[in-house]
Amino acid sequence: MKKFNPLWIGLSFLTLIAVIIPALLVIPFGSSHEETLLEENIQPKQNEGSLDESPVDVAVFRSQKKQVETFPLEQYVAGVVSAEMPAEFEKEALKAQALTARTYIVKHMMSGSMVNDGKANVTDTVTHQVFKSKEELQDIWGKDYEWKSKKIEEAVKETAGKILTYNQQPITASFFSTSNGYTENSEDYWSESLPYLKSVNSKWDEASPKYEAKKTMSVKEFENRLGISLKSSKEVGSILERTSGNRIAKLKIGGKEFSGREIREKLELPSSDFSWVRKQEEMIITTKGYGHGVGMSQYGANFMAKEGKDHQEIVKHYYQEVAIDQADRYLNVATAKK
Repeated sequence: MKKFNPLWIGLSFLTLIAVIIPALLVIPFGSSHEETLLEENIQPKQNEGSLDESPVDVAVFRSQKKQVETFPLEQYVAGVVSAEMPAEFEKEALKAQALTARTYIVKHMMSGSMVNDGKANVTDTVTHQVFKSKEELQDIWGKDYEWKSKKIEEAVKETAGKILTYNQQPITASFFSTSNGYTENSEDYWSESLPYLKSVNSKWDEASPKYEAKKTMSVKEFENRLGISLKSSKEVGSILERTSGNRIAKLKIGGKEFSGREIREKLELPSSDFSWVRKQEEMIITTKGYGHGVGMSQYGANFMAKEGKDHQEIVKHYYQEVAIDQADRYLNVATAKK
């Protein structure tokens, strides 16, 4: 019987180990798993930075102080999200709002439009985007400031540097509070038809506290606001046309035709989906939805998030065929115009 040399066996075992171990180390990273591991390692680092670490600053005309203050881009976005959406909303909804806020300011800065004799990019009002500073939010939120600001800052950091684009251009990222069950085509409220702002179902909004409202005014005030005279106590007008989002497009009353938007603005209604009844000398007006209806419904976004949808699914539902892109190259264009 042949005897085995122990030295030879030991050397063979060491050789085998030397071949197998490097292979075990290399094989997982040579597959598609490599991209996943790299993304997991890199992504958290992108979100760890301070909101003060932004590529550009935004000059904001503070309407109350009547002066211009400058904020790093991401800090500005956080101030807009804090002012425009309740911090109680789901984080994925807040992240969707952060994308719209950042997209708006990047697109606006690219246009070169300035305010306050060219000293500021935007105001802090609804003329552009409502914005609140940290000091203002501390006064507004009081003891809830810490958790609310932390939640919103996380939403901003987790979307940092990203905007919404269509055909490689920042979109008009309009939003509003609550729909009547559908969003509106942009051309049905404004004059411009935008391919990514089309009417979509927003069934979730029926659960919004702002879904339905009633407003009562005297018949005389109703007539004065619309510049009409109701010749009969039974005259309530007739709907001539509705929009794709089931709002009033055209209506005739008191011998005059109005658009739904005109009625909404003249009567100061929350929505252009309205109806009314006359009871003696009063008009009782019922509305559905809150806001112009174009773009992202904020309550719809929140209810989508509650169902488990992430911010990408939310924005791609409300803005058709958009991409989520890096803001850097667009910001380069904006700063070059200064």
